[in-house]
Amino acid sequence: MSESLSPARAAWLAGQRRASRRVWFLRAVLLVAFFAGWELAARTGLMDPFIFSCPSRMWETFIGLLSSGDLFLHIGVSVGETVIGFLCGTLLGTAIATLLWWSDLLSRVLDPYLVVLNALPKTALGPIFIVWMGAGGGAIIAMTLAISLIVTVLDMYAGFRETDRDRIRLLRTLGASRRQVFTHLVLPSSFPTLASVLRVNVGLSWVGVIMGEFLVSRHGLGYLIVYGSQVFRMDLVMTTVLILAAAAALMYQGVLGLEKALKKYMGVTV
Repeated sequence: MSESLSPARAAWLAGQRRASRRVWFLRAVLLVAFFAGWELAARTGLMDPFIFSCPSRMWETFIGLLSSGDLFLHIGVSVGETVIGFLCGTLLGTAIATLLWWSDLLSRVLDPYLVVLNALPKTALGPIFIVWMGAGGGAIIAMTLAISLIVTVLDMYAGFRETDRDRIRLLRTLGASRRQVFTHLVLPSSFPTLASVLRVNVGLSWVGVIMGEFLVSRHGLGYLIVYGSQVFRMDLVMTTVLILAAAAALMYQGVLGLEKALKKYMGVTV
């Protein structure tokens, strides 16, 4: 049986709930005010609806996409490619960072190459991936990996190296193997870095997928944006951008859930 809350605790929790509701209310007001101001500016001629579109025309475009039955195909293609690129980039990048932490020689050898690859403009690799892998999903996922992989490696390796040296020496003194030091100390201590990498990789994965779809895809949200700009259908472009923002926000919330699950699994309390 749960213990009853003290009056002070109950009052504090009630205050927290009121503050949360106030934040959500202000967010909704800001969003409604933004779209209302956009619509008003388009109707009064302050901005050209042909160039900037407007919420009412975007809603009509959205309904048209739903009626055609192609919208969920485009969303599914982009989301699928993004999830695959996100998982591959995060897992492979963390694995490579682990190898670099494990071997000082390997980290010293590969360090300058990682710096160069991180500085390389990733858009320059797009045509190469198309030639190597063909004009399909493989090239798009490769583009996503090119954008997120090196960032993941560098960030995770930096997080591993920031682990308290005194704690590492203590575990080694007590007879812990290198694997035990990594699994019981280094990896849990680097959880804040892992959480940051997960969140950043959501955006990087979407950037890679959309860039790839700009180049080669015949399906996906990036394809809709390119097609709309080519035929001067700015309603389609702006509608797709909003759909893309909503999909990215939902995926970000999913990553926050994954972060909580990993935190519980790894026994991280901070």
